[in-house]
Amino acid sequence: MKTLLRNFLINLITLIVVARIMPGLVVLGGTKGYIMSAIALMILNVAIIPLLKVMFLPLNILTLGLFTWAINVIGLYVLTALFPQLKLVPYFFPGWDLGWIIIPQYDLNVLMVATISSLLLGFIAHFLHWLSSDGKHH
Repeated sequence: MKTLLRNFLINLITLIVVARIMPGLVVLGGTKGYIMSAIALMILNVAIIPLLKVMFLPLNILTLGLFTWAINVIGLYVLTALFPQLKLVPYFFPGWDLGWIIIPQYDLNVLMVATISSLLLGFIAHFLHWLSSDGKHH
């Protein structure tokens, strides 16, 4: 039960952070929408993604693990298709000028938004799992 609650909270926090960072990932319905989307994301990460990784293991081995990223993008896209609270929308990235590096403006389509959102969701979720592990190795 404790692990389930921890996974839910990690998915909820991750979803909130990514929705704030990436305006192309939209969560509708306020708090209820975030809670429902976090539960759906947790189910996706616990049940569906591992099954897809096993199904596509030969392709994943052939691409040296890079296909895992594609599986996560597909999973996020399917999740947004099944749950109306979570949407991927095109987004105009205005660009960044950090002084030492300039990232130009760009129109991101839904696939690009899904790819970047998936990367951010995975990175933040792994970081939060690492923080909550209490020194235990997974």
